[in-house]
Amino acid sequence: MTSPTAVDNAANSSSVELAITGMTCASCASRIEKKLNKIDGVTATVNYATEKAKVTFPDGVPVEELVAAVENAGYAAALPSRPARLTPSTRMRKHRRTAICASFARA
Repeated sequence: MTSPTAVDNAANSSSVELAITGMTCASCASRIEKKLNKIDGVTATVNYATEKAKVTFPDGVPVEELVAAVENAGYAAALPSRPARLTPSTRMRKHRRTAICASFARA
């Protein structure tokens, strides 16, 4: 059974996926994970293969503090950049280019 405080803490938390650079082995991932988990209320898992850290943290902890913890461990961290959104007109232009390329391929 889940305690009421665990439910309250889950409701007052956020999560983020950080892109990590500078890791050379699984021990590096473990070191970063330990640094992040030392911050009160933070739960982190670091994947060496994908170079990403999934971090759940209380609302009072700024993301900059998480990035600073990774940097203090000797690595670099950043929020992954979002892919550009395609507007309807951009999608149409992309579709036309694909259709034109496909028609040349058939010829």
